[in-house]
Amino acid sequence: MRSIATFLFGLAIATPALANVPYLEVPACPDKGTITYNQSVPDKTDFPKTQVDLCYGDKSISITFTAYEETNFYYNSSYTTNDPIYEYEVMETFIARGTNDPQTYLEFEVAPNNVTFQAFIFNPSKSSPLDTAYLTTPLDDGLSATTTLDKPGQTWTSKVEVPLGLFNVDEGQAKGTEWRMNFFRTVVSPSTFPEQELGAWSPPDGDSFHVTPFFGDVRFV
Repeated sequence: MRSIATFLFGLAIATPALANVPYLEVPACPDKGTITYNQSVPDKTDFPKTQVDLCYGDKSISITFTAYEETNFYYNSSYTTNDPIYEYEVMETFIARGTNDPQTYLEFEVAPNNVTFQAFIFNPSKSSPLDTAYLTTPLDDGLSATTTLDKPGQTWTSKVEVPLGLFNVDEGQAKGTEWRMNFFRTVVSPSTFPEQELGAWSPPDGDSFHVTPFFGDVRFV
């Protein structure tokens, strides 16, 4: 576990020459491709089960995040759009079009109270971000999230829409496109804050989520 300053920006990490990354085929909606993960970052120890369901439509990528084994539902109620919600509990994705380890990608996060963070990250080192371009009107841009909490069931779920146009994919042209993505979750409680547990679909080899050679390969079929 690390403080949020280190979590978000990372230390200078040597970019690995080759990472063995997972692969996912994503169908057109209403069918879905599904991943689950329960490994911590970077140690790959046990982490609360997390599920992500994906599909694509004519205009957007549909993502459903499900956080299981949740006991804290911990967020800062004073935070609003693009505030540092990542200091608390979030589920998130990094998305880039193409097959290369990206230098630029979308970072999207959602908290249990449905507050979101969305920005394009410039990361030429592919390990430690250099700059951030915030999307300040996400609903106008077509980015949306709907979040429900099931505290007795220790679960929270967020249904997210990410516009394909953000990645220069024209309407109806998503089939056959290839992507690099990763999916993450942070877990923290009032008693452990600001130290967090970090989990990932494709765990990087350091405690930063921004190590792009570890982004998984995704194809829209």
